[in-house]
Amino acid sequence: MRSPVPDYLEEVVDALREDRRGEVADYVPELAAADPERLGIALTTTQGRTYVAGDADVEFTIQSISKPFAYAAALMDRGTRTVLDAVGVEPSGEAFNELSLEQDTRRPKNPMINAGAITVHALLVGEDASSAERVERSRSFFSRLAGRELRIDEEVCASELGAAHRNLALAHMLHSYGILDGDVPAVVEGYTRQCSILVTVRDLSVMAATLATGGIQPVTGERVLDAGVARRVMAVMAAAGMYDGAGDWLVRVGIPAKSGVAGGMVGVLPDLVGIGTFSPRLDPQGNSHRGGRLFERLSEDMGMHLFAADGSRLDAARATTVDGTTTVTLEGVVQLTAATEMLDLLETSDPTTDVLLDLEKVHTVTDLGRRMLLEGLRRVRLDGRGAVLRDPRGVLPAPDLGDGSFPDLVE
Repeated sequence: MRSPVPDYLEEVVDALREDRRGEVADYVPELAAADPERLGIALTTTQGRTYVAGDADVEFTIQSISKPFAYAAALMDRGTRTVLDAVGVEPSGEAFNELSLEQDTRRPKNPMINAGAITVHALLVGEDASSAERVERSRSFFSRLAGRELRIDEEVCASELGAAHRNLALAHMLHSYGILDGDVPAVVEGYTRQCSILVTVRDLSVMAATLATGGIQPVTGERVLDAGVARRVMAVMAAAGMYDGAGDWLVRVGIPAKSGVAGGMVGVLPDLVGIGTFSPRLDPQGNSHRGGRLFERLSEDMGMHLFAADGSRLDAARATTVDGTTTVTLEGVVQLTAATEMLDLLETSDPTTDVLLDLEKVHTVTDLGRRMLLEGLRRVRLDGRGAVLRDPRGVLPAPDLGDGSFPDLVE
């Protein structure tokens, strides 16, 4: 059987091919020469399955889509405190190339605008890192996220450096305020090289899916970044990823996203999916026009709005009592809801029965869920009841009840 997902994506792409609104970026000669008809999309689930349609294998430069991923690298390289001292997290409400600084600290307001992104690039690796080391940190880190070796488009990079006057001005201003240290032209050149890394929509969707999993690359299984870093990056994308259109985007589309002037866009929904799109014609805010419409369709058709409550449940708990044993069966994702339901079922169960906690149909247990499950079993045992665990998938490894004891295990 052929999956209907690629057919759906092809239908969405075909429906937008005749929409030719917007213009390619014209301030960089190499970007101005882009084929405006290109249109592609890729979705990668947190289980590592990728679906594509259109120009999914066409390479283009990552541009400002590099910003959230470089921010993640800087957070891991230098720590949250150091990065936050240099770059804020508030939405600016201004265009990507504005000098948007906080009045008191003079920090750039967030890492998604150019002033913040240049500062973030300068933080990569360490205080005494060379420009080449920072560029290689970007390229190698993005490669790990994408699951393949990425390279820099030297022609686009040279073309952009010839038009980098505003970024140089931003960087010199940041240097004058003590926010940016070191060789200013070298930092801007390194940032430009970071933006000139070539990707496809496949790459972008996998990179975004790595954020969605909390930092585990869904194809290779490698933990590439910390869960807390992934959460912080997604939050900043939601608040500021779409520049002065961020609020409208979050209300209408509801998918944390980031755009680039080459026409790429990336989006992420935690625990679900990463999305990459490509279409070079840009809207007045500098975001891909048709890319934005692709995201709108996905949000509407597939219920991908971050704040949509569709009544579905990712977890479930039920209890049955047979022959002196109360079996509590959990399914799906064990988080707050399922864990509290389990505790309620145990509290109201026959106190003369033993308890069997069955996790056969569970595929994920959150840290909170783990602590609540084990505490429930511990209290069952304190009440003088038997505590038995069935966990054939190993979703609850080393189930220490907190006192060095473990529940009985059954197949």
